[in-house]
Amino acid sequence: MFNWLSVVAGFFYVLLGIVVIVYKFFVIFLEPNVAYPLGGLFILYGGFRIIRAIYRIREQRNEE
Repeated sequence: MFNWLSVVAGFFYVLLGIVVIVYKFFVIFLEPNVAYPLGGLFILYGGFRIIRAIYRIREQRNEE
């Protein structure tokens, strides 16, 4: 169950990264030179969470 929640959270991080890049807003309005790296960081972290969760799900299926 936790792994699926991690996949969903990863998608939300990717979505948040896209929103930060497009609207240049995260709690406050951001300058483009801050919004792009922050959005990229969110996207990378979301991808990391998704990949890690998928890896764990596959490991659990192989153990059964």
